[in-house]
Amino acid sequence: MDSIPIRPLKFDPAASNPVWSQSSPEFAMFINALGVDVPHFERFLVRVMRAYRDDIDDPKLLQDVQAIIGQESHHAFNFNKWTKRLIHRYPRIDKINGACGKTFEKFAGRGKKFQVGFVAGYETFTFLGGLIILQRYRELMGDADPVMRALWVWHQVEEVEHGAVAFDFYRAFYAKHEWYRKWMVLLAFGHILAETFKAYAPMVRGEGLYQKPRKALKAWRFFCSFGIDLARSALPVLKRGYHPRQHPICNDEQNHIAVAWREHHKTGGNVLELNDQIMGLLQRS
Repeated sequence: MDSIPIRPLKFDPAASNPVWSQSSPEFAMFINALGVDVPHFERFLVRVMRAYRDDIDDPKLLQDVQAIIGQESHHAFNFNKWTKRLIHRYPRIDKINGACGKTFEKFAGRGKKFQVGFVAGYETFTFLGGLIILQRYRELMGDADPVMRALWVWHQVEEVEHGAVAFDFYRAFYAKHEWYRKWMVLLAFGHILAETFKAYAPMVRGEGLYQKPRKALKAWRFFCSFGIDLARSALPVLKRGYHPRQHPICNDEQNHIAVAWREHHKTGGNVLELNDQIMGLLQRS
């Protein structure tokens, strides 16, 4: 979390199956559903931070804000391409995607405090989700499409790298309004869960799981359990004196896949496709 490099990666998921994880098809659908809303939020974050960055006095925070703007811009570009692939498979996603865009346009018309607060609240869960998914890598995407696995490993690594920036950005303006930050965490959680539900439902139906009741039950059980895991992981966020760097699941013992991935990218390794051979090497690093 001390280094936030901008990596201008461009993935090509055109040939990837939307249910891209054989280890956990339910996770693939869940993260796909969440990913419909994500690029709209990321563009909103970029818009908000660009609007207010000139009011920041701390040069280190300003540097970090510039970095998160770069990282999130590339995230939004790649996830927008994946949404188009999902729309081809699940036509109902098109309307849901359009509604997401309209929601964030409305948010952009709200006041500065709401905008900065919502960014901090939402980033709470992209940060925690990044930690959880990297910790549960084998279970969730140990056997998966190489391009989509690469896309999500990259995304989660970078969400952890800039995990404290939105929090510090909020504190730069509203350090004394701790109650409002906590309210924004709750509001963002409700938003994320609701938007993910809206996109997840047509995916479950589109994959024909309602003709297989056990699989449909398994899919919705995963949705609920992952939501509960996110909510549970957010409990420390509501405590007095919280900072992302002190979160119980964020410590000096970094996730070994994240560490190996960063080194793999730094030394010129292919990070646009992570096949089983590459992942095997990264996990042994």
